[in-house]
Amino acid sequence: MKIIGVGLNYVNHAKEFGGDVPKEPVIFLMPETALITRNLPFFYPDFSSQIEYEVELVVKISRLGKNIPEKFAHRYYEEIGIGIDFTARDLQRQAGAAGLPWTISKGFDGAAPIGTFVNKAELGDLNNISFSLEKNGQLVQQGNSADMLFSFDALIAYISRFFTIKIGDLIFTGTPSGVGPVKIGDNLVARIGDHELLNFNVR
Repeated sequence: MKIIGVGLNYVNHAKEFGGDVPKEPVIFLMPETALITRNLPFFYPDFSSQIEYEVELVVKISRLGKNIPEKFAHRYYEEIGIGIDFTARDLQRQAGAAGLPWTISKGFDGAAPIGTFVNKAELGDLNNISFSLEKNGQLVQQGNSADMLFSFDALIAYISRFFTIKIGDLIFTGTPSGVGPVKIGDNLVARIGDHELLNFNVR
């Protein structure tokens, strides 16, 4: 099982960081050890002083595939969930400034908490899925799949050109604007629409 991340998939987030809007998906990988499930807590690591949340819709792959045409990509997933792509922003900036890979800043242990998955049939129009993140009861991020630069199907088609996708693989599809820091003691709650799918604490 692999975790595939997508960067800068929302225009407002790309502008938030002063970057150009990408013409193709920006792809990175995270190891399986990045996952946190069952609302278990996230433990703030000792190697960073600037961990930031990024709420994202997550696609769970349900079929083996390679070089998948976009028009058939919908056949390769049945469930969509929500997750947090925690980023050690200080480490990411250091690596970026030096022109080095920033895998550590995205793929460290516990960097990818995920919540419950929902059958896509229950979500209606997949190009109009609203989702949100609250920190300590305050809304901090709000997004909609309509604002994605690259849709679920476009991402699967693109990714499968380079990587064979397998059953159980997860695609974190990018975050809207509003990313920000967490600290020990914070509570994070993520929702798709009105459905709470993820609720955990930072320790």
